[in-house]
Amino acid sequence: MRTHKGFTLIELVVAMLIAAILAAVAIPAYSNYVRKSHRTDAKNALLDMASLEERFFSTNNTYSQSFADLGYGSAASAINVGSNYYSVAQPSVTAATPPTATTVGLPATYSITATAINDQLKDTSCRTFTVTSGGVQSATDSSGNPATTCW
Repeated sequence: MRTHKGFTLIELVVAMLIAAILAAVAIPAYSNYVRKSHRTDAKNALLDMASLEERFFSTNNTYSQSFADLGYGSAASAINVGSNYYSVAQPSVTAATPPTATTVGLPATYSITATAINDQLKDTSCRTFTVTSGGVQSATDSSGNPATTCW
């Protein structure tokens, strides 16, 4: 009697089927995890820019609308952060209004927003991040609805 060594075709097909099922589960989960990690880059960039705005305000008594004033490139209208996964637009600044006899003055404010670009657009639950001069941190999903679990 002769003994056969090796794998049968059925055994190989079963092994390939198991590997395909594992890949079908693992690859999307890994991609989602990577997209979540890119959110951290955007949040860190926003908080850094917010601290630079506050530093600028402490010396100039006004907020800056220019990345150059904050120490970034002078010609940039937007800065890509997180290896080009988010784009941060120039800060939106509202000047202070002084009080009058009939109205209360309003302080100067700013708002900085990071928007997903490139492959990060597949992250539909946290598409944009915003931080304001009041310390409000907010996010929206791909439909523009508030996302409460992003920060």
